[in-house]
Amino acid sequence: MNIQIGSIVRAKAGRDKGGFFMVIGTQGGYALIADGKRRRLEKPKKKNPLHLAPTNTVYEGSVKTNPQIKRILNPFQHGG
Repeated sequence: MNIQIGSIVRAKAGRDKGGFFMVIGTQGGYALIADGKRRRLEKPKKKNPLHLAPTNTVYEGSVKTNPQIKRILNPFQHGG
């Protein structure tokens, strides 16, 4: 599966290894990811796509707030 905007991904490497994030953009071959808590929409993390494991979920709507991202990622982070 290809990583695209709206994809829910799991970090495979780095300080945030094992955490779930939403891809909110791309920049120069990197994915911009946010989780709404540590990494907010205002300051997303730039991550190499090779260090991300895509899930089979892509969020189709528009995301405008950090609480929205937290709600979307909640089932993934708590095993639901």
